[in-house]
Amino acid sequence: MLERTRTAERYARGFTAALVAVATLLLAANAGPARAGTPDPAPQAVADSR
Repeated sequence: MLERTRTAERYARGFTAALVAVATLLLAANAGPARAGTPDPAPQAVADSR
């Protein structure tokens, strides 16, 4: 049979779950794709001077 939990214990579990949820959301928000490096300049066409 299930035991009745204290009110303080339920609040503590809820508070802990909320902290874990916030930490997870912050980590997920900061785990985006890395910024691309500066692109190499495209090679310029050289005019033939013949």
